[in-house]
Amino acid sequence: MKKVFRKEVIIGLSVIAALGILVFGINYLKGVNVFKASNYYYAVYDNVEGLAVSAPVTLNGFKVGQVRDIRYEFNNPGHVSVEMSLDKALRIPSGSKALLGADLLGTASISLQLNNEAASVHAVGDTIESGSAKGLMSGLTENVIPSVETIFPKIDSLLSGLNAIVADPALKASVGRLDAISADLAVASQRLASTMNSLAPVVADVKNITTNVDSLTGDLAEVSHRLNQAEIDSLLANLGTTSANLAALSAQLNDPESSIGKLTRDPELYDNINSTVSSLDSLFVDIKRNPKRYVTIKVF
Repeated sequence: MKKVFRKEVIIGLSVIAALGILVFGINYLKGVNVFKASNYYYAVYDNVEGLAVSAPVTLNGFKVGQVRDIRYEFNNPGHVSVEMSLDKALRIPSGSKALLGADLLGTASISLQLNNEAASVHAVGDTIESGSAKGLMSGLTENVIPSVETIFPKIDSLLSGLNAIVADPALKASVGRLDAISADLAVASQRLASTMNSLAPVVADVKNITTNVDSLTGDLAEVSHRLNQAEIDSLLANLGTTSANLAALSAQLNDPESSIGKLTRDPELYDNINSTVSSLDSLFVDIKRNPKRYVTIKVF
């Protein structure tokens, strides 16, 4: 009998332990820490779309609690009561707000906006003033979407104008002319390429001429260098002396009183010299004809 009683006790304790583990597991999966003390507050919203049990409750981006329960208030139609489990050490000043917001994926959460200037605090179980947080989606809805709606009519008119331009026969004709121009440009490009190929030897000759000009420039530079090194001053002095001597000789030739001037200007002297030269010529001729008359050779 005692053994049967012991078995029933063991089975009962096992069931109770299993239920406790199940409850703890469910709460753990929900993010509820059953071993941590917490306080409960409430907030009432008109729409809690995207908000679920165990959704985080944050303060300045830090999680300070979670949503414990969501209930529709049948005695106050159009309102939903949300129970929040917050850290027991957190004190909610009077006038604080519980703002409901959603991210891009539609997941909602509650963020607390504390009124730090208040002197009193909410009691546990009080209903906190609710509100909506302006998230990214609300910013898009309020700012971007109206701007896009104003742009749509302009886009429609722009597309209509583009359709009118595309349907214009003049555009088709212009495209045809552009095709012809492109073909002409292709032919001109081919001719230019052949012309450039034919000019290749000329370019080579120009390069050779340029090389020769460079060498000639080098030679001229060397000649200029040598001229710079030559004794130009002494050469100019010699040329000046020679020019002075020639000037003196010319002056004497032009002076009728000088010896050289008399030789060049006195006709009588010229005639005498001419007759003397003629006599000498006759003498030389006679000596050639009659050498014995002038030269006597005696043999001993």
